[in-house]
Amino acid sequence: MVMLKKFQQTQEQWGGSSEVIDHWLETRQLLIVEYCKLATRQPTSQKTSLSSLPTPQELQSFCQHLVDYISEGHFKIYDMVMDKWRATGFEATDDINAAYAKIVLTTDPLLNFTDQYADVSENDTLEVFDTDVSNVGQVLELRFEVEDHLIQLIADSLAVPPGA
Repeated sequence: MVMLKKFQQTQEQWGGSSEVIDHWLETRQLLIVEYCKLATRQPTSQKTSLSSLPTPQELQSFCQHLVDYISEGHFKIYDMVMDKWRATGFEATDDINAAYAKIVLTTDPLLNFTDQYADVSENDTLEVFDTDVSNVGQVLELRFEVEDHLIQLIADSLAVPPGA
């Protein structure tokens, strides 16, 4: 899966460079694993039986990981980074602010998915699940790409002391 391959490249490039980045990547890895579990369970055609769909528990688990990932990014990871920057006299650049704004744009579609699927029951037919989970995968890939860009900007900024 492309998402896993890109994650491995990001982990090879940035893993071990910072506690904050390592934590962020570990959290992302858990989300990707949950997504892969869902994506591999989706039907491939209209004729596929609904038994190939994820269980309500699998959906709930993914939705919980997704919400945790989003929340952690917005309310923990970004705050940790900003606190570290402030402690060293750094201030976010326009590029960093623009990257963060792009990440924020991916939040609503992801939360909409969790709103729709976190509380499904065995009786729900999930008629558009395959389309919805595919769309979530695309949004996650975009989010991860922008987050990787943000990681690059963060690493570059922390490598050069303010005023240098």
